[in-house]
Amino acid sequence: MVVFSGIEWPSKPARDAGMAKVMSDPRMKPGSMGDVFDGKRMIFGGFAPMLDERSGGG
Repeated sequence: MVVFSGIEWPSKPARDAGMAKVMSDPRMKPGSMGDVFDGKRMIFGGFAPMLDERSGGG
């Protein structure tokens, strides 16, 4: 199973500060994680939401 998630930042300054910290982490440098993504395996696929906080469900 593949899971995709996203984040909604409270403001643009908070996003900019958070992303600056993330990108300064040496683990985020290209090549630091090896080959963790294989594009050949993602030619076909479909996506369905597992959780949407905006749906107001309950």
